[in-house]
Amino acid sequence: MYDPTVARLTYRALLGRRRALVLGALPLLLVVIALVVRALTGADDQTAVNVLGGFALATMVPIIGVIAGTGAIGPEIDDGSVVYLLSKPLKRPTIIFTKLIVAVAVTMVFSAVPTLIAGLILNGNGQQIAVAYTVAALVSSIAYSALFLLLGTVSRHAVVFGLVYALVWEALFGSLVPGARTLSVQQWSLAVAHKMAGGDLVTSEVGLPTATVLLVAVTVLATWYAGQKLRSLTLAGEE
Repeated sequence: MYDPTVARLTYRALLGRRRALVLGALPLLLVVIALVVRALTGADDQTAVNVLGGFALATMVPIIGVIAGTGAIGPEIDDGSVVYLLSKPLKRPTIIFTKLIVAVAVTMVFSAVPTLIAGLILNGNGQQIAVAYTVAALVSSIAYSALFLLLGTVSRHAVVFGLVYALVWEALFGSLVPGARTLSVQQWSLAVAHKMAGGDLVTSEVGLPTATVLLVAVTVLATWYAGQKLRSLTLAGEE
């Protein structure tokens, strides 16, 4: 189910000079914001929640997921080079699963690590806030990567649609509109963070059992359907 060659090529594509700069911009901004906020306000639990929840989890993680998820396969489909990959004796689900693993790993590194660093800067992990949001970033990285990898297989405008989803649905509606919160990866991951942190500082509109089921279901279904779409691309090319 995992092919090292596909993984190496995908890592190379995702971590090229330009894309690496884009991936690193938001994490660097988060750390800078944390340093400035800590210098101005001192250590404060509520401030840490506001920064980590409002910027890291609601904006940074989904955008990095867009870049990594769509970038893992979208460019190959757009420029037609995916044909060379599909000509190899590899099962299509293996290709998708391998690219998903790479996208998840890249998203985790560029989102969870800076989230932890920012949390430690903001309040020294008081009330386990830094760790809670780091775990939430790790969990959401998996679902986002699967969703945006699927988007990369079904649309030539995957990055645009992904950014609209990340910035409008997750960052805006997922944070402000009550009805939309239950259908937000952000809120599902916050349910995990709430369990880790305890207390009332970290909250979610979704209970942990429901959030767990939805996270697993979205990840599995998106990965499965991406494999189906890739198989249909092969058939279309063979006809």
